Amino acid sequence: MVRATDAPDAKVTVEMCQANLIYRSKNRRVHALKDVDLSIEEGSFVCLLGPSGCGKTSVLQLIAGFQKPTSGSITLDGRPIEGPDRQRGVVFQQPTLYLWLTVQQNVEFGLKMRKVPYKKRRETAEYCIEMVELQEFAHAFPYELSGGMKQRVAIARVLANDPRLMLMDEPFGALDAMTREQMHRWVRGIWETTHKTVVFVTHDIDEALMLGTKVVVMTSRPGRIAKVLSPSFTIQAGADNTAEIKALPEFIEMRKEIHRSM
Repeated sequence: MVRATDAPDAKVTVEMCQANLIYRSKNRRVHALKDVDLSIEEGSFVCLLGPSGCGKTSVLQLIAGFQKPTSGSITLDGRPIEGPDRQRGVVFQQPTLYLWLTVQQNVEFGLKMRKVPYKKRRETAEYCIEMVELQEFAHAFPYELSGGMKQRVAIARVLANDPRLMLMDEPFGALDAMTREQMHRWVRGIWETTHKTVVFVTHDIDEALMLGTKVVVMTSRPGRIAKVLSPSFTIQAGADNTAEIKALPEFIEMRKEIHRSM
């Protein structure tokens, strides 16, 4: 069993055992995941890394409950994951905001659907908007925001529902390099503040090494786990020292090791 932590006494949150996922259509059969064993511990920041089509998004979909394994099992706190629920919040590649709602209303939406009292949901939304530093845009509409700001709203909307796990599917892939570095700072700050378990999908090696306390490297399809790395420098990563972190011998060696594994 591959464990996404170094701590022997850490509490396992998600456990995949011999998970296979096969997509079938009328004329095609795609073996997306093969015999995946993975344990993810509470409070970890796990980056799923691999080339396009390797199955990393499929792993995320299994954890989210959007898919069920063709064989094998996946559990949360020892119970089978049967479908989506608010314990597992998903940030997608595209922000998928409601265009007719303001930032504040988008962040409040899930709380409103759960009939949370007005005062409580307003306070919660304001707190989450402050966490992503968008207080000045609380009453703006999505068309008035940049791409990075829209993703920050999407993150705040997930946070407002207070999930145990934040599942992020290449959320910064469409952003420019400078904005991505800023987003890295925000998402790591949120993780350090909330202590939530984060599972983050990326095909960018540098992004995985800068963000993850664990980097799970996957092979080409059918996706298997090739290696799990534990960068010691990611906790030091910030908006002002990215270049210094990437120049560390350990960073360079891990980058080479990942290239050899993929």
